[in-house]
Amino acid sequence: QVHLVESGGGLVQAGGSLRLSCSASGGTLSRYAMGWFRQAPGKEREFVAAISWSGRRTSYADSMNGRFAITRDNAKNTVFLQINSLEPEDTAVYYCAARWVAYSDTGYYMGKSHYAYWGQGTQVTVSS
Repeated sequence: QVHLVESGGGLVQAGGSLRLSCSASGGTLSRYAMGWFRQAPGKEREFVAAISWSGRRTSYADSMNGRFAITRDNAKNTVFLQINSLEPEDTAVYYCAARWVAYSDTGYYMGKSHYAYWGQGTQVTVSS
C-alpha cells in the first residue's frame, strides 16, 4: 500500500509560483497513475491534473488555464505540480492521489473515484 506525503505549499503573493511535491513510500511509484486535486473552503474537491505511470500522458482541468504542470520522477518516487501566476482563487488544500495500474495501462485518470490512495494535503494560500 503506497503512502503519499505532499509538501511545498505555503503563503505566496498573487503572481508568484509554487512547486508542490508528492513523495511516495511503501510502493514503487511507477506502478501508479497519479493525480492532483484541490479543495477550497466550502467547496468540493476538484480535479487539477493527472499523469500516466510513465509520465508520457498528462491531463489538466480546463479551468487551470495553462498555469499548471504535472511531472514525475519515478526514480525518486515523487510527483510534482508546478503552479505559475498564482491567483487568490487558487487558495486551497492540494492533494495528490495514486491509482495502481498495470504497465499496459497508459492512461491518466481525472475522477476522484479512480484513486484509492490519498495524501494528507498541503495548504496553498495566495494573497492579493
